Amino acid sequence: MDYKDQLPDLARLAAEVVDAVMLEIRPKLLEAAFTGKVGESENLRHSDNFLSVHDMWMHERYRELISQHLKSFVYASEEAEPQIVGTESDPDLCVLVDPLDTSELAVRGLLGYTHVMIYSRKLARPIVSVVGDIFHHVRLYVAARFSDGEDRAFTFTADGSGRMLRRREPKRLSESLLTNFLMRPGERLMPLSRQQRIMDALDRPDNDGRSRGRIGVDFGSVSLCHVAAGFTEGVLEFAKGFAIWDLAPGHYILHAAGGTVLDLEAQPIPLDYDLAALSDIVAAMDRRQKFVAAGSRSLAEEIVHHLEV
Repeated sequence: MDYKDQLPDLARLAAEVVDAVMLEIRPKLLEAAFTGKVGESENLRHSDNFLSVHDMWMHERYRELISQHLKSFVYASEEAEPQIVGTESDPDLCVLVDPLDTSELAVRGLLGYTHVMIYSRKLARPIVSVVGDIFHHVRLYVAARFSDGEDRAFTFTADGSGRMLRRREPKRLSESLLTNFLMRPGERLMPLSRQQRIMDALDRPDNDGRSRGRIGVDFGSVSLCHVAAGFTEGVLEFAKGFAIWDLAPGHYILHAAGGTVLDLEAQPIPLDYDLAALSDIVAAMDRRQKFVAAGSRSLAEEIVHHLEV
């Protein structure tokens, strides 16, 4: 893929690293799917999460490749404690990585995503975010802070074409596809099924008598990227909350595309994830954030209004 004409240097490098890692991991995941040898291992950091040898390989590979481009940075991966890479004792950049999101599905050859976000601790905000879709034709979602101070978001497909993501015309909840990470029955699906007001609002007929609202399943940061691209209208996460590596990369991409992320009291969630010191980064790894994300503020507020929490 050629990102040179559309992205700042740091964003281009991050996109190239993510693309390279996906190219390397894709045949490994397909081999695991076809043979059934998924390489599962005990997850000592997150006991309720699936962990495979592929998660750990990507964790090490990202650190290796990123260190070839950045002299010093804090490496904050889901699979290990945050660490300083390079010679600086207190580097500005924090590289937040979820090496392999939905790895339980990735080793089945179904779905797989990977997240890299570069956060400036001096600016207290992200400056680059890349979310990769390992198996889909729409391969990369990218956001970056440009030299004029503006944030812009893009998608890049497997054939190399790119498209800028912009704010879409707002839709009502009754005509929206709203998604949720509802794969875990007791933890997420059952609480969602009890949200009667949301279900009624989605099922409300339009003037022609047709009900167009839908509930779908989506995953981590890519769910917010799908909203940024206009593929879906909103994401609802109220039962457990997303960890920082699941929310922050997609949050920045949706922000750059003109979308909205609110907490459950309808207040905007800031891009400042409080990563000023190494101890702050360690603490941020253990927090979870409940939220509503949508392509417009009006839809996000409508979703919050119908929530019963």
